[in-house]
Amino acid sequence: MKRSTERILTTHTGSLPRPRDLTTTLEAMDAGTAPDAAAFDARVRSAVAEIVRKQIEAGVDVINDGEQGKVGYSTYVRYRLTGFEGQSSVSMRADWADFPEAAARQPRNTVMRPACTGPIEWKDRGAVQKDIATLKAATAGTQPGEVFMTAASPGVIAHFLKNEHYPTREAYLARLADVMKEEYDAIAQAGFILQVDCPDLAMARHLAFPELTTKEFVKIAEGNVEALNHALRDIAPDRMRLHLCWGNYEGPHHRDIPLEEIIGLALKARPQALSFEGANPRHEHEWAVFRKVKLPAGKIIVPGVLDSTTNFIEHPELVAQRIVRYAELVGKENVMVGSDCGFGTFARSALQVEPEIVWPKLRAMAEGARLASAQLWG
Repeated sequence: MKRSTERILTTHTGSLPRPRDLTTTLEAMDAGTAPDAAAFDARVRSAVAEIVRKQIEAGVDVINDGEQGKVGYSTYVRYRLTGFEGQSSVSMRADWADFPEAAARQPRNTVMRPACTGPIEWKDRGAVQKDIATLKAATAGTQPGEVFMTAASPGVIAHFLKNEHYPTREAYLARLADVMKEEYDAIAQAGFILQVDCPDLAMARHLAFPELTTKEFVKIAEGNVEALNHALRDIAPDRMRLHLCWGNYEGPHHRDIPLEEIIGLALKARPQALSFEGANPRHEHEWAVFRKVKLPAGKIIVPGVLDSTTNFIEHPELVAQRIVRYAELVGKENVMVGSDCGFGTFARSALQVEPEIVWPKLRAMAEGARLASAQLWG
């Protein structure tokens, strides 16, 4: 994995806006209407080619496929694995539950979240190879700094797709780790940086386990990291990064577990780089955590410098200020910057950030990184 040895490198979390027609197809697919396979694959290929071009033009160094062909960053696995049927029960978010009148006015979440009701096996091993081939074709002849590909962690799959089959949560995680290892290995073997998405390490505290103590939740999160490390055991740490967040939605977030409570367990995960929220008003202050937490040798942090839930376009000077704060604490070579979370986490027509605003936000990040680099390298 490239480091910021000469200037601050930029990336993002993974999902980017999809073309409207592709979004419509994915929404229908999520609801149970299968598209024409050949037409769908062709549309995904053209969308990925376009998204690669846009990232490079925006000044993003470490790019990906924007998750153009995925219904959702976590729930896409139901199309690749057996054992998922029906719809899981979804509780109200604990932070919104504290404000029932406001919660009643929020739009209903329509993302399909089937439960695990049977044994998990592969039913479409070729899906990840298709993703790999599409991204390789899209980046051929271009010169990005580096290319990454995302995959759902065992913990985040267990969060979204509830277990109704395996005898224990631990058994469910273990099976997910064993199966998903094939996808992780395939991405790494293709030469891409693997990003494992692990929002469960933070957001599950208030979305799945609000009744537990912090100590009890941390023990669960440590189990998730243990399962993840087992699945990643054959991939070099410097070919991987991990993303954690507190839920990519505009809401109160006053129940978010503090970064300082989970940073230790997150840094025990095998991936070299750790991506996390650092721009939104609930977590921006947590740059100060690194005054007390010493970054282990070789590790890289990828703090968010763009809020992925607002249409405000960050000023490059503000982006630079955010970068410099982290760099002065952990060392500039140990910092890469990105967005708090994705800009198209699930394929839905109504997005939090307007698609045409995503690109000036990314350009502001690139300009802020240039300003910070000038300050840090003189």
